[in-house]
Amino acid sequence: MILEADIKAQLDQYLQLLENDVLLKVSAGTDKLSSDMLVLVDELATMSSKIKVENTTLERTPSFSVNRIGEDTGVTFAGIPLGHEFTSLVLALLQVSGRAPKVDQKVIDQVKAIKGDYHFETYVSLSCHNCPDVVQALNVMSVLNPGITHTMIDGAAFKEEVESKKVMAVPTVLLNGEEFGSGRMSLEEILAKMGSTVDPSELSDKDPFDVLVIGGGPSGASAAVYAARKGIRTGIVAERFGGQIMDTLGIENFISVKYTEGPKLAASLEEHVKEYDIDIMNLQRAKRLEKKDLIEVELESGAVLKSKSVILSTGARWRNVGVPGEAEFKNKGVAYCPHCDGPLFEGKHVAVIGGGNSGIEAAIDLAGIVKHVTVIEFAEELKADSVLQDRLNSLPNTTVIKNAQTKEITGTDKVNGITYIDRATKEEHHVELEGVFVQIGLVPNTDWLGDAVERTRTGEIVVDKRGATNIPGVFAAGDCTDSAYKQIIISMGSGATAALGAFDYLIRN
Repeated sequence: MILEADIKAQLDQYLQLLENDVLLKVSAGTDKLSSDMLVLVDELATMSSKIKVENTTLERTPSFSVNRIGEDTGVTFAGIPLGHEFTSLVLALLQVSGRAPKVDQKVIDQVKAIKGDYHFETYVSLSCHNCPDVVQALNVMSVLNPGITHTMIDGAAFKEEVESKKVMAVPTVLLNGEEFGSGRMSLEEILAKMGSTVDPSELSDKDPFDVLVIGGGPSGASAAVYAARKGIRTGIVAERFGGQIMDTLGIENFISVKYTEGPKLAASLEEHVKEYDIDIMNLQRAKRLEKKDLIEVELESGAVLKSKSVILSTGARWRNVGVPGEAEFKNKGVAYCPHCDGPLFEGKHVAVIGGGNSGIEAAIDLAGIVKHVTVIEFAEELKADSVLQDRLNSLPNTTVIKNAQTKEITGTDKVNGITYIDRATKEEHHVELEGVFVQIGLVPNTDWLGDAVERTRTGEIVVDKRGATNIPGVFAAGDCTDSAYKQIIISMGSGATAALGAFDYLIRN
């Protein structure tokens, strides 16, 4: 038995929603993985009379495809889609059976309008919380458009293929055999990458907003909800809904929720925002802000939005080390997400740059997968909580190098080592390894603002107790501001503060 009792109970409820028969075409060998896959397929078939099974030969073994009766629908799983990908399997079964995907009709029409043959392949790890979004988006496209096919490939099940194609980060997507993209991508982002985009004039023609929120993370979502509840015309511009929490796995300090995961919280935020009359403009990045009679925000697409007040909630991103080799070997050994990419480095020697909480947590996680972890910390002491340091020090396959300045990440076609300088002796050292995980904090996404609002030396937007900036009508919230602490719950509170501050500004002006 592959599925645990509680998962089977949940699955049973979902399988009752199947609308038509589904055929699983199975390609299995005599190996252990194939036999486990057959057990899963048989369990599914015994749970619903609408699931049929037949043996076949597919491009990869072990794998199985999910099809409508009488056609190859184009959805294939190579490996066993458990872990984070189990939801992808359940959704594929439902959607292939005829149940409509939860996607805006406008997006469905975009997918159906695509002409040509597109064969997508996505390399995943089952512990990756970013991968299911990509897998599910491409599966939906395959279900909606007969010219599109998609195969999910578990990198751990097809190690030789991963090595030969030099896949060193997940999710990595190939289109017709060529690299298409890597990292989390929404359905809308994939369509944009394929050239299907919103006409900028559609956005520029919008009437002015009372409040325009820039950013769709926790602070932006909170600000938009608080503004909309005041009954004023509210818009939200988001490069991707959820912001940085989309890259966060376990969240255990969100008060009243003992445990959740970033993508799950992001989906809840978006769902809550959609409960209100808020104009959501997704996949849009701000380029310029200017105060005139109204406040104008120009987007990278060329569109210009106007509003009586603006709330900046653009968040932050991972800070780069800024040394030679970092950019060159990104996704070729340089990584930023240990949960996602860790399994690809099984049995290898890796380094973690950064000795704060995120760095030491990454090192602890990786130590359970890789051969050895070397932590490189610039300061004379680690900054992580003592409980994390104690845990790290108890592990047999970790080394900590303190007071070390990273000089270069070396390699040819992929990472082969890291060079650092001992800050006490000024001596240069080189460590041979195959992966480097960068965990050195955050940098605010405010470069685009230039001198439009007052910022600190490190780029954080300066705000007062109401979230107001030095420009009348412009407010800011969350990790892009000079708030003392960067936490989800603090961002949400600051978003609410900024929205109330903006509403107060509007009624006084």
